[in-house]
Formats: sequence, structure tokens, C-alpha cells
Amino acid sequence: MDQPFETYRDLRIRPAEAADAPAIVALVHGVLREYGLSPDPEGVDADLPRAPEAYAEGEFVVVLLGDELVGTAGLMPVADDTLDLRKMYLKPAVRGQGLGRYLLERAIRIARQRGYRRLSLETHSNLKEAVALYRAHGFKPLCGGVHTCRCDLAFVLELQ
Repeated sequence: MDQPFETYRDLRIRPAEAADAPAIVALVHGVLREYGLSPDPEGVDADLPRAPEAYAEGEFVVVLLGDELVGTAGLMPVADDTLDLRKMYLKPAVRGQGLGRYLLERAIRIARQRGYRRLSLETHSNLKEAVALYRAHGFKPLCGGVHTCRCDLAFVLELQ
């Protein structure tokens, strides 16, 4: 049975399935290496091979161009009032077309619809385009908010 999906231009966005795991891992690890960051399959990236189960309390979506997985984005509750944006990565071929903005605005909309007061995230300063996107959408630095060894920045957006 096909999963429900939404579209953005010629891309499909749908919930991750177990069969997506190898492509999810390859995409995230590839983007990390592209930006000079190390994948951590035993630590912070251990959730990738089991994304549908790991994100059951939130959501993990994949972005498809035809049959090719070209993007990911996860949402995970981290407190009663806070939803965390995680693993938002895009292949180079689909960057610069507004997809990152669309996924971020989608995450903000979902957080509001579900009644969360804030949306948080952690990232690395090497991901300059992502950092600029977060700041442009009103995310503010969260002092002391970095808990992931690979990240050096934390941001929060107050939704209410």
C-alpha cells in the first residue's frame, strides 16, 4: 500500500519506510562528508537505519525525485512544549530551489498544528546555507542548547 504523500514542484514528500533506510543513511552521510563533518553511525546517526520507528512519536519524511531519495527531514518531541527538527539534508541537485525553505516552513506549520510552543534544532556552523535559512525564519541562538557532539550551534523558534 502506498504511503500518503505531498508534492513540492516535481518532488514527492512522504513518510519514510523501512526500505528507505539504505538511501537515508547514504544521503545523510554523504552530505555530512561534503561539509567536512563525520557521520556517527553508532551515536547520533544510529536512528537513521530505523527512522520510521525512531521517529514514531514525531515524523520522518523523505523527499523523492522520481524514485531517487534526494532529501530527509525529521521531527522529534523533546519536551511537552518543544519539537526538534532533525536530519534535514538535501542532495546538491535539489538545493537552491526553495525545498529547504519549504521543509522548514512545513516543520513550523506542523509544530504549531500539534500545539508545540517552540521548535528547536541543532546544527553545525559549516552548514552555512542552513544556518542562514534558520535565522531568516526567526530562529534565535539557544545558549547551552547543544547536546549533539557533531553540532556547534543550537537554535529555537518561539511559536506562540
